[in-house]
Amino acid sequence: MNPVNKLGRYVHKINQQGPWLRSWLLTQLFGRAIKFAGTASVQVAELDFSHSLLKLKNKTKVQNHIGSVHAAAMSLLGESASGFLVGVHVPDDRIPLLKSMHLDYVKRSSGDLTAQAQLTQEQIQFIRSTEKGEISIKVQITDSVNVEPVLAEFVWAWVPKKRN
Repeated sequence: MNPVNKLGRYVHKINQQGPWLRSWLLTQLFGRAIKFAGTASVQVAELDFSHSLLKLKNKTKVQNHIGSVHAAAMSLLGESASGFLVGVHVPDDRIPLLKSMHLDYVKRSSGDLTAQAQLTQEQIQFIRSTEKGEISIKVQITDSVNVEPVLAEFVWAWVPKKRN
């Protein structure tokens, strides 16, 4: 798939590197662009044009009062997995914006977290060809014992950079 924006071109170039270097470079790119994700140490394990896989270690700086990953950090992880994926498709003359998120915290998490998001070819084409729109993305967030502690859905919108 051909990149349509600057971020997509960076991701395409980075994905030509070896697996370890690829993850490190994607994480650096993401952490510099999204400061809060960098501060929380969100790691980009995989990112291509249809799939993202991000990780968050259960470290002190992202823990709640009971020692598990804080609810806000879980939402950051899901937002990051879906937003980075949308971001590689929104043309440079448009701005991606998180419109809403719905999270149901259903279980206590154990250990590190992993978030996965996917886009279909139809969704990708819609993002790339629609000047102003929105899309809903379900993100699967699992913990170190493969339990899904939160059910997450994020609605992303995009609008032209210049208002008419």
